[in-house]
Amino acid sequence: MATHKNKTLATLLALLFGSAGLHRFYLYGRKDFWGWMHLATLPLSALLVQGNPEAPAIFTAGPLVLSVLAAFLETLFIGLTPDEKWDARHNAGSGRQSDTGWPVPVMLVLAMGLGATALIAAIARTFDMLFTGGAYG
Repeated sequence: MATHKNKTLATLLALLFGSAGLHRFYLYGRKDFWGWMHLATLPLSALLVQGNPEAPAIFTAGPLVLSVLAAFLETLFIGLTPDEKWDARHNAGSGRQSDTGWPVPVMLVLAMGLGATALIAAIARTFDMLFTGGAYG
């Protein structure tokens, strides 16, 4: 009998630790390519920041910023998947059915708010750096 993948836990992992790919490892195991890509952005961004400390962080930490934004999208994708489709995809052999409660919609609202704020901030900071050289911050 296969293990049961909890949709609420997967949504929480994507929301809190999505930039490290923990939700991908929970759902697909240690061999998941995209989980490792998320995880690789952490040392890559650290190396870029250390290698060029004078450069704007929005550019040197770019891989991490993209990973965080992708994690917010993945949180929405996981949380908005209907329980029946979730069970067909992740719990086909578990013998249990998912019954998502109220925490998932709360996490979706947080993901939408935080993700939109992060995206707008990244766009604003990038345009500020490109067009004014950072005159506004």
